[in-house]
Amino acid sequence: MKSLNENLEKILQSPTVAMADKVNLLKSQGKKIIGLQTGDPDFKTHPAIVEFATEQIRAGKTHYGASQGALHVREAIVEKLERDNGLFYDPKKEVILTHGGIHAFYLALQSIINKGDEFLIPDPTWATHANMATLLGGRAVRVMATPENNFLPTFADWEKAITPKTKSVIINYPSNPTGVYPSREYLQELVDLCIKNDLTIISDEVYENLFFEEHPVSIASLPGAKERTLVINSLSKTYAMTGWRVGYLSGPEKVIQNALKASQHSITCVAPFIQEAAGYALSNPEIQQYAGEMRQGYNRRRDLVMRIAEREASSKVVCTAPMGAFYYFLDMRSLGISSSEICDRLLEEANVGTVAGSAFGTMGEGFLRMTIAASDQEVEHGFMEILKWAKNQ
Repeated sequence: MKSLNENLEKILQSPTVAMADKVNLLKSQGKKIIGLQTGDPDFKTHPAIVEFATEQIRAGKTHYGASQGALHVREAIVEKLERDNGLFYDPKKEVILTHGGIHAFYLALQSIINKGDEFLIPDPTWATHANMATLLGGRAVRVMATPENNFLPTFADWEKAITPKTKSVIINYPSNPTGVYPSREYLQELVDLCIKNDLTIISDEVYENLFFEEHPVSIASLPGAKERTLVINSLSKTYAMTGWRVGYLSGPEKVIQNALKASQHSITCVAPFIQEAAGYALSNPEIQQYAGEMRQGYNRRRDLVMRIAEREASSKVVCTAPMGAFYYFLDMRSLGISSSEICDRLLEEANVGTVAGSAFGTMGEGFLRMTIAASDQEVEHGFMEILKWAKNQ
């Protein structure tokens, strides 16, 4: 056999998916594991969405569908972007329906990337952002986002990372894993930097509806940004539809034309009954209310963790309430143990599944990502077990 794909040889399997697989295997063997490792809502998809999709299947929406997404579904996406983000797109030319948020990110990169292009990515951030750039022949350049600066890169560091090969800045706010998102002023300064250096912006906004402070700003809505920004979103987190695998990409017409070709030659189309379900979810007022109720549920768990942290007053586990998303990024640096060892030992010794902070970059070392997308009982029990384990180290 001749050599395999060199780009794939450079990256590892997804650490979050690998941990989820490990936890599921242990559970299948009868072990009682508290799963706080996965970014998968414990809430069910709203029954009305399930029923609507079922009706579409019965109506025969089981063949090939529009490769860009049915026009009325794209119109629902455009209405959502205007309603929630103050963004205005042409549904015929500037939006494409995708097979989940990861596929939207893949299409965004595939549409603009050339071999050797550099992509600036905050560190820490979701591992797929860097790995996908590498997979497609680019180079991920990590820009350090220190805990002391609220996990946001300084503009001196952004500027220092720019070279003649820099193609794009990739951001993910609210952030997986830290939960932070920057102010409008910070984002505008980032836009101005990208204009100055003629850089594309790729904005992963999958967690935009999961916020506990002021509403996050979509960077594309800021002056000078829309014409150089690709916005990625998904129904997975907002509507508890992770397994439906449906998302969307919006951006300039030329990019969407490229994305359509990349999509046609990779997935052909999103299943038409899922397209219909997506349009229904995005436009139905009852579903929007349900999304708000889920956000309130996560906020309740966020407060639950902080109450426990204040009550137990652990010096070995430092808790900062996330601004958004549904993760705590627990600071366990005082233990002097690598985050991967902490993660493995918690699973083996305390039966709690988490994700090592180092999976998200250098600045994640010594931290642990713990989801609050599990039930109230699991969050409370699992966090208590983490505190108990850390106390004994």
